[in-house]
Amino acid sequence: MKYSGKALLTAAVLTLAACQSASKPDDHASVTADNDRCHASAYQGYIGKPLTSLENQRFEGIVRAIPWNGAVTMDFNLHRLNFLADKDGKIAQVYCG
Repeated sequence: MKYSGKALLTAAVLTLAACQSASKPDDHASVTADNDRCHASAYQGYIGKPLTSLENQRFEGIVRAIPWNGAVTMDFNLHRLNFLADKDGKIAQVYCG
């Protein structure tokens, strides 16, 4: 392939790549039926409460309380309920995963 052919092919590939929409997942996406297998929508009222408010609660499934800057495994389980705390120790996000 000649240089002009390579340049044309490269330009075509770059043009097509620029046309793709780069969708970044929203960290605060609303809970929908597809991603609510752990029933996180039922616990959205906990947002703003201290993470320690979960200590005396009973949950049916797997629950993970994640303190600010806490280390957690990266395995993804749609049936696990996660409570993520902010710097002040208050629940900032409730989600499945």
